[in-house]
Amino acid sequence: MVLTKKKLIILMFILVPAYFFPLLLLPESVIGHRDDNMMLFTPKVLFLAVTAAIMTIFALIFIFRNDYVKAQLDTLNRFKYYLRLLIKRDFNARYRKSILGVLWSLLNPLLMMIVMTLVFSYMFRFEIENFPVYLLSGMIIYSFFSESTTLAMHSVIASEGVIKKVYVPKYMFPLSRVISSLVNLLFSSITFLLVVFFTRAPLNWTLLLIPIPIFYTFIFSLGVAMLISSLAVFFRDLVHLYSVFTLMLMYLTPIFWPTSELSGIMVYIIGFNPLFQFVNYFRYLALWGTVPDLWTNFVCIGFALSSLCIGTFVFMKQQDKYILHL
Repeated sequence: MVLTKKKLIILMFILVPAYFFPLLLLPESVIGHRDDNMMLFTPKVLFLAVTAAIMTIFALIFIFRNDYVKAQLDTLNRFKYYLRLLIKRDFNARYRKSILGVLWSLLNPLLMMIVMTLVFSYMFRFEIENFPVYLLSGMIIYSFFSESTTLAMHSVIASEGVIKKVYVPKYMFPLSRVISSLVNLLFSSITFLLVVFFTRAPLNWTLLLIPIPIFYTFIFSLGVAMLISSLAVFFRDLVHLYSVFTLMLMYLTPIFWPTSELSGIMVYIIGFNPLFQFVNYFRYLALWGTVPDLWTNFVCIGFALSSLCIGTFVFMKQQDKYILHL
């Protein structure tokens, strides 16, 4: 069976309605509360159907296009040392000529947390229990996304000299930036655990599951990084506009404000913000000591895989044209 791009797109349009109607019959323990207003409930089921369709497409690619998957993995394995070099370069460049060096990975989130805790606990009062932990759990997820995608956006343009001289898989450049930011996030997680300990916040066993939302955020960020690093080659104005987008996203994500402030339809609108889902997942584990339900996992997987699929498709389709625009 030959799975072409055209066939996969057609199959996607067939699978979504095929999943949608059976999913309407799932129990509320899986799908969540069936709201009286079907205009709010239907998008939830549709999103679940799209997620299931994407996962099916991935499975089919691995089964019927294993030769293509193997070729990509072989290429990645062949250039793994170069990828490691890029990651090391990106990480070291972050702290070059600074006295404290890598310690800034620990101090930056800590100092930001102290400042924002003072502002939002005393000047703009938000009555949130364990506010330092609440704040930092949102900050490290948002900061990772913002930092990794911003750095990755410049990665292909900044590698003009390499691309014009030798063959290197071009996805190495955004991938290395996202992984180097992930290393930085791991150091920030140490700061988070120290804040949990010193503020005497509850130490729940669910803290061991924190890698799950971090993984979801990594996949989502990688997809966005692939997309915008490709678009930035052709539309340089995106480099200037993206900072405005990330600023808007910061205020639309409950980093320093409580979700209890939302009501009515705003709860559903804000739910379409992927970072809201990842931050909430992180807080369920780290702050509230509960394991998110199946619906929450499907939503996070849906955002992550959708981003990765779109970003990879655009990047691979346009990569041969990069050299003409660099």
